[in-house]
Amino acid sequence: MNSGHHIVVLGAGYTGLFSAIRLAHRTRRTDVKITLVNPSSRFVERLRMHQIAAGQELADHQIPDLLVGTGVTFVQGTATAIDPEARQIAVDGAETLGYDTLVYALGSSTDTGQVPGADTHAFTLNNPEIAGRFATRLTEVAASGGTVTVCGGGLTGIEAATEIAESHPGLDVTLISLDEPGGMMGAKARTYLHGALDRLGVTLETGDRVTKVLPDAVELADGRLVRSDACLWTTGVKVSPLAAAAGIATDDRGLILVDATLRSVSHPEIHAIGDAAAVRLAWGQIHGTCQSGLPTAQYTADTIARLVHGKAVKPFRFGYFHQPVSLGRRDAVIQFTKADETPRRMHLTGRSAVAYKEMVSGSPLTTYRLSKRMNVTTIVSRGGRATRKPAG
Repeated sequence: MNSGHHIVVLGAGYTGLFSAIRLAHRTRRTDVKITLVNPSSRFVERLRMHQIAAGQELADHQIPDLLVGTGVTFVQGTATAIDPEARQIAVDGAETLGYDTLVYALGSSTDTGQVPGADTHAFTLNNPEIAGRFATRLTEVAASGGTVTVCGGGLTGIEAATEIAESHPGLDVTLISLDEPGGMMGAKARTYLHGALDRLGVTLETGDRVTKVLPDAVELADGRLVRSDACLWTTGVKVSPLAAAAGIATDDRGLILVDATLRSVSHPEIHAIGDAAAVRLAWGQIHGTCQSGLPTAQYTADTIARLVHGKAVKPFRFGYFHQPVSLGRRDAVIQFTKADETPRRMHLTGRSAVAYKEMVSGSPLTTYRLSKRMNVTTIVSRGGRATRKPAG
């Protein structure tokens, strides 16, 4: 790769913003231009969306402010098409950006299209505006003594249900999940989590799939109706169709297929990171979390910088380290894990877990600020023995 290249980063979520800032620092002595494209000028803290849904106000971090001093050009707009052969991107159907290297970081969102009624009768945590509308509805439901359902017992659903229950004591909150909430944790951490749900008065509905969302109820596979004056949908994931539509090699979910260096197997000038990439390691495939996303952004920024300088690149290595879960503002549980995310014996609860979780949630913004002047690592574990061999 020669100097004078134009690098375009699509998406300014956790991974896209980090990769742009780190790239700017790593290539500051070369003739490289970096452009960051995102529909909104606000940086969305996805790790805190459940707080907005519960009625809390968060700081408004503007992307141009976070980029001050980096030299990165910010373009506010939506990428509507990619022409990988011409190496061009259409933004909002009008402006065209050419690129030599593309960092594809469009991320993912909650999928409400798989269950009838979810798209029209349920709220999501996809952005602050939708979460804010849910918070407004939540206040109305609480005033009338109604019922709120949270569909999806993953970590996001657990955090949302407990946050809502703590912020609105007396409100009837039901967490609906096919699997046991916290089932991926060790026995002690899982027991603590369920104790917190009981303490906050969250009702569990497990073992049955949601088949329909109605204006005032959620229908389960066995035909039962669970009253729901407000429904929050946190299960199911979808990614942007942009890559597949452009003819870039993707899997059946639309994630870009990448090699061991996180470059597209069909278009090596495209680097995919975070939720947008199908990253497979020896222990299995990474799933979309900030914990895994930031390391892919760090690795890709370093990889592109090494290519700019004509240096060799080593394969990406990563292993999971923890599962941090807030249980309202005053409680949390942290399950430490092996590289493949199976639980270790160690876990944290109570005040120490709250402090730990807050550190995790706030660390990206601190990382961005420090990365303007130094190379800050976000990789806690490279996976050890589990990643020494390449994926099969």
